Amino acid sequence: MTAGLLKTASSDIGGPTSSRAWPEGRFLAGLLNRTAPLLGVGALLVLWFAAGHLLANDPAYTAFAGFAPGPALASFADLLTSGEAWRAALPSLARIGQGLAYAFALGVPFGLLIGASPLAERALQPPFQLLRMVSPLAWMPVAVLAFPTWEGAIVFLIAAAAIWPILFSTAAGVKRIDPIWLTLARNLGGSRIATLRRIVVPAVLQDILTGLRLALGVAWIVLVPAEYLGVTSGLGYAINDARDTLSYDRLAALVLLIGLIGYALDSGLGRLAARARWIPAT
Repeated sequence: MTAGLLKTASSDIGGPTSSRAWPEGRFLAGLLNRTAPLLGVGALLVLWFAAGHLLANDPAYTAFAGFAPGPALASFADLLTSGEAWRAALPSLARIGQGLAYAFALGVPFGLLIGASPLAERALQPPFQLLRMVSPLAWMPVAVLAFPTWEGAIVFLIAAAAIWPILFSTAAGVKRIDPIWLTLARNLGGSRIATLRRIVVPAVLQDILTGLRLALGVAWIVLVPAEYLGVTSGLGYAINDARDTLSYDRLAALVLLIGLIGYALDSGLGRLAARARWIPAT
């Protein structure tokens, strides 16, 4: 009798109803996973509309009603159709590109050195960690004095912010390389340059791109206050001009533009880093 009950119970558990429930559960889980980003954006929009409603209906903050979604989105559309968005963004993107290029050119070699040499790590870690803890914006007075142009000062500040994620991410990647590969390269007569080119760099490529992605995020944050330094172009200048003219709808639209451009750049680098895999060179 007990065996019969167990058989009946097991047939009930694995019956048609259960087999239908699992696919339905997987479908709902997959649907929720795909729509999760939309839910997050929707929640942000709800908060924005709620905050805009409070600003518009509070006499103490009516001057800031331009931050509400209606005026801000209308101004954002005007930025796009008039071409002002591109005129403001292109100089900023050029400065970001230059700053990241300098940070990459310095950060990757130093990262390779620190990761490969324990002596270099012991010698360079203390000063590098100390400099990393200094806010890039603290270098503003030095940058203004050291560079003959505002452009040079801004690019320096961006590079000073971006170098550390690249450097330390590269060093961490080198340390994770299996020593067997390096030993095998030496036993096969590979030179240091060949080992670096065919083993080390491919192995740490994903770490380098991850560091570059982190560096982009830091540099993008530093960009806007850095562009307050005397230049007459760029997103930071446009933000400052909107603030001075009390154009809060335009200011909110520029904030939205900065966020969207930054998100697009970060997503692109994230996809590139995710695809970077070590394929041993032949």
